[in-house]
Amino acid sequence: MSYRVLKVITILIPTVLIGGLEFLRHSVLLLNKFSMETGNYLITILTFLVSYAFSTWMFRTIEEKNKRISSEREMRAIYEERERLAKELHDNIAQTLFLLKVNLKKGKLNDAQGLVNSIDYNLRQAIFNLRISPSEHVSFSKRVESWLDDWSTVSGIDIKPSIEIEDGFFSSIEEIQLFSIIQEAFTNIRKHSEADCASICLHTTKDNWELIIEDNGKGFFPNEVRLNKYGLTMLKERAEKINGSIDFSSKKDLGTKISIKGDRD
Repeated sequence: MSYRVLKVITILIPTVLIGGLEFLRHSVLLLNKFSMETGNYLITILTFLVSYAFSTWMFRTIEEKNKRISSEREMRAIYEERERLAKELHDNIAQTLFLLKVNLKKGKLNDAQGLVNSIDYNLRQAIFNLRISPSEHVSFSKRVESWLDDWSTVSGIDIKPSIEIEDGFFSSIEEIQLFSIIQEAFTNIRKHSEADCASICLHTTKDNWELIIEDNGKGFFPNEVRLNKYGLTMLKERAEKINGSIDFSSKKDLGTKISIKGDRD
């Protein structure tokens, strides 16, 4: 039922109810059976009962419509993210294949092997992102843990996870952004850190959440911690989309730490 129909019904119900009851009360058939005071009580009670039943039904209908709209909006965001990932995968693989061809022609087999590993990693990540249908109800923590297991197997880097998320704390749109942050951060660890161990801590409370990702890699000098390096700009932008503030810290040969804190809207 459309909002236009609901609007018309909302206008007609009180008019028909009160007008109709008043007409019946003053008709010849009922005029001598009910006193004015009894009629007032009767119309008040009937009006209350009908208005309560109608408003309950109407607000339930509106709530269901809003839930459906919200669900459709979240599904659209999920599919848009998948389209973005597909385009990103296409561009990355096209570029990597071109470099692979160049290296093979030059006989640089070691560089070519590294590019093949990069293609394999990108394909695995894309397959994981597309493997779970948006309509399936898989908890966010399970998705993250499963991806981290795959990442650790492919990269050979050990992971110490600590994930404690309250059910339903994040919306589907927030989960998309947060999952992308985790993927980007661990991709940077695999590509740049030369670490053999990494950790992730994702905890939620009633009104707050915190994500901490650390590695024991080579790190970089303080003046090298720039947002335009190693995809840090993307991390910052995604954190801001979910009302989070991000902080980077790193020391040469002592690893890197990314900390993101956010509040529930």
